[in-house]
Amino acid sequence: MARGKLRIYLGAAPGVGKTYAMLSEAHRRIERGTDCVVGFVEHHDRPRTEVMLHGLHLVERRELEYRDSVFTEMDVDAILARHPAVVLVDELAHTNIPGSRNAKRWQDVEELLQAGIDVVSTVNIQHLESLGDVVESITGVRQRETVPDEVVRRADQVELVDMSPQALRRRMAHGNIYKSDKVDAALSNYFRPGNLTALRELALLWVADRVDEYLQQYRGEHDIRATWQARERIVVGLTGGPEGRTLIRRAARLAEKGAGGEVLAVYVAASDGLTSASPKELALQRTLAEDLGGSFHHVIGDDVPSSLLDFARGVNATQIVLGVSRRKPWQYAFGPGVGATVAGESGPDLDVHLVTHDAVAKGRGLPATRRSRLGRSRIIGGWLTGVAGPALLTLLLSEALPELGLANDMLLFLTLTVAAALLGGLMPALASAAVGSLLLNYFYTPPLYKMTISDPRNIVAIAIFVGVAVSVASVVDLAARRTHQAARLRAESEILSFLAGSVLRGENSLDALLERLRETFSMRAVALLERTSEVDPWTTAAAVGTGPVARPEDADVDMPIGDTLALALSGRVLPAEDRRVIGAFAAQAAVVLDRQRLVDEAGRARELAEGNRIRTALLAAVSHDLRTPLAGIKASVTSLRSDDVEWSEADRAELLEGIEDGADRLSALIGNLLDMSRLNTGTVTPLIRETDLDEVVPMALGGVPDDSVSLDIPETLPMVAVDRGLLERAVANIVENAVKYSPVGQPVHISASALANRVELRVVDRGPGVPDEAKDRIFEPFQRHGDAPRGAGVGLGLAVARGFTEAIGGTLAAEDTPGGGLTMVLTLPTAGDGPVTAPELPASAVT
Repeated sequence: MARGKLRIYLGAAPGVGKTYAMLSEAHRRIERGTDCVVGFVEHHDRPRTEVMLHGLHLVERRELEYRDSVFTEMDVDAILARHPAVVLVDELAHTNIPGSRNAKRWQDVEELLQAGIDVVSTVNIQHLESLGDVVESITGVRQRETVPDEVVRRADQVELVDMSPQALRRRMAHGNIYKSDKVDAALSNYFRPGNLTALRELALLWVADRVDEYLQQYRGEHDIRATWQARERIVVGLTGGPEGRTLIRRAARLAEKGAGGEVLAVYVAASDGLTSASPKELALQRTLAEDLGGSFHHVIGDDVPSSLLDFARGVNATQIVLGVSRRKPWQYAFGPGVGATVAGESGPDLDVHLVTHDAVAKGRGLPATRRSRLGRSRIIGGWLTGVAGPALLTLLLSEALPELGLANDMLLFLTLTVAAALLGGLMPALASAAVGSLLLNYFYTPPLYKMTISDPRNIVAIAIFVGVAVSVASVVDLAARRTHQAARLRAESEILSFLAGSVLRGENSLDALLERLRETFSMRAVALLERTSEVDPWTTAAAVGTGPVARPEDADVDMPIGDTLALALSGRVLPAEDRRVIGAFAAQAAVVLDRQRLVDEAGRARELAEGNRIRTALLAAVSHDLRTPLAGIKASVTSLRSDDVEWSEADRAELLEGIEDGADRLSALIGNLLDMSRLNTGTVTPLIRETDLDEVVPMALGGVPDDSVSLDIPETLPMVAVDRGLLERAVANIVENAVKYSPVGQPVHISASALANRVELRVVDRGPGVPDEAKDRIFEPFQRHGDAPRGAGVGLGLAVARGFTEAIGGTLAAEDTPGGGLTMVLTLPTAGDGPVTAPELPASAVT
């Protein structure tokens, strides 16, 4: 079943007339005979809107009880059972009462569209998810009911219902929007002229971007590449902090301004899997990024700025969006921060946006987990504290506090040992304990300045000191290792959850899976290698990145998958504990490869089935459409040869004319069959030459009556680079088809115009037209639309015309003729400045 079409009336503020425009459209459709019903419309006691509901069929709403109150919502089941052609659904961003079929009304609309029902809906600009922060800053009101931008952008038609702020305020003052007791408050708060002007500008800019998308779609369909802009890819660097949602929304707005931009939200985690981010916050940010049409990526790397820049360059990003640091001012003494580092190292190819937010300079707070794999600076600090610290402490005690006592001295040295353990781990702490015990023995235990101890109690005290120091260091190191293991298992579980989800979703992109593996471990390249047996050489089944290896032995990390597959990673050597996750990726890669091959086999099976269908249709054509003119020729010849009847000259001429007509029909049918055969076997090799269109088109009209076509080919058109013979055959088939379906007295109109480096030839008829769902099908072999008579041909004319058009570098598409009928648009490339050379033709090529 074909998906229904969605039309949305977009407004800048309540009261601009969205619902009124929607109801007016409903009345127009009903007048045209369309089955149109009201699924849910809220008139808000506005008299003019309520009057527009008269004469429309209202589907009864569903009653729901919630918190001892009864509410009404749209009854999706009733609409599906009624299954009208069009349904009106007001307030697309509405949140349904708990217990409803779906949580949001736009989800109800999606269900209706999937059922093949066209939907007309309304929404205000402030309800778009990506504009939530902007609208709040303008109006001071946070919109709780929102709709993902992607839902509105996917609409087949978005119409702006525009009204100036002054006119809207007048409507408000006259009581046409709210009741009189609410007018003053509304005019002095939300409906201030400045607010309405800003919201109107947002709506106009959003619709302007939408128009630009339609224009780019048109250019793409007509292969107009001269003015195509580079696509914006915006990478959002996330820390897992509360500012992430603001950054994602800001990036989404930047992407929308670029028309076709892509948002990639990236969280960089340490290679040990530890993170100070909130998993719940990251999950919310992932959902938000996907709702706004973006994607979420989890990248592993110890150097956050470098990992972020490597990812951005790997996906050909044009912009990076980062939040201003949450560091407190004194923390900048330890380094410039991620934002400043990325901006300094981004180079001229990447624009870096630093976005302010509410958490600027407020600190990061306590981390959820502590890093166990210490960086180089921490390890150096630990060794300095453990080795140099006791010496400095000895100097300080000797000069400033010589009479402190052995017990207090031991406590101070033990403090240094604990500090060394916290900074550098086990080994610096053990070194601190050893150095401290020696210094205590030499400087503070009688006899002084000797490595001997006279009092046994002092021996016990130093032994206790060493034992406590070693125990503390061991406990700290054990806790760090346990934390590392737990965090690593959590990171692995996230990756395995992603792989399991991709299996359930049926994702079949092998390159995407390998790219995810490359991103996860920050590798240079990943390749899936294959061989048929152990003695055969390896071949590359799929690869991503730069410089993938051709053999597992050449890889930094290889993971065998059975006897015939292997996963090869290049870039750096990974620790052994990573092989478990790599093995999961490898198993999934094998599954995806098998699935792709099954899909390919299914495609080949469909091709065979299509071939059988074409053969069956060909037999039907030969048995009927070719036999019909043969029967006419046979009857005419038999009559002429008969001696029983004396034929007059007029009768003989009529019979001969019938023979000629039958022979022409046979010639045309056989010609199309041969042309289709050449196209299917790939033996059509065009001879491209510079050609004037006004010389080719008239030659293609020989098979139709003179008064059946009107021609408008300007002499000023640029020359086209085509094969003249193939173009003539294509135009002839198109024109003959148009004349066949045009009503008597309505000639087919042929016109041409230049567009950039293309020339468009339009063949316009006023016939019955073709529905949208059948426009592509009419170009398939042996297809005749509607009630075409059996004698009208075998349904190859348009298939051959499109095949020849594509062979000479053009396109052929069908459009509706305004006022009724069908327009065939044939787009051809203009001739270049240089000479056009003829290709070397095979002996079997015929043009």
